[in-house]
Amino acid sequence: MSSTARHNILEDVQGLLVGSLFVGLAVVFFKHTGLLIGGTAGLALLTHYASGFNFGLLYFLINLPFYVFAVRAMGWVFTIKTFCAVGLLSAYAEVLPRVITLDALHPAFGAVMGGLLAGTGLLMLIRHHASLGGVGVMAIWLQRNRGWRAGKVQMVADFLILAAALPWVPVPLVALSVLGALALNLVIAINHRPGRYFGV
Repeated sequence: MSSTARHNILEDVQGLLVGSLFVGLAVVFFKHTGLLIGGTAGLALLTHYASGFNFGLLYFLINLPFYVFAVRAMGWVFTIKTFCAVGLLSAYAEVLPRVITLDALHPAFGAVMGGLLAGTGLLMLIRHHASLGGVGVMAIWLQRNRGWRAGKVQMVADFLILAAALPWVPVPLVALSVLGALALNLVIAINHRPGRYFGV
């Protein structure tokens, strides 16, 4: 079968379920150690830390405005899959802490392992023409309509989210969050080749 052959519906369902699950487990690691992640998940975590509001609901609500960009930049199929992935991650983030008990997790390991899990989950979603919404979708839209480099937009947004966390998150944990972001992006950079695989 060609490496660019489209996935069937069952394969897409599996990709969305498992990819979102991996990112959900990463969020559990980050929450347990007080760390952050980039994008709208990071913004939802930051709001959760500052206010105590439910992370899953915050994440779902924060992503709502970005679907406008998703439809314009990537089309309806991508947007529907992304909506499903965001909903799954919101649900996983609330369900997983009820079935997983973490007695001890070193923040450095939590940052690296969480980053690797999130990167792997995102890679699966990308391969199935989906995402976790938010800043990444807006970055794609800005690149297509304004000529701004999507990678730079994403990097600036993530930096601003991490910088905004300083009043609520200790500097060492923010630094470890950067380590987690590096681990995440390393997985994507090494394993995602748009010319080889069907995806974004």
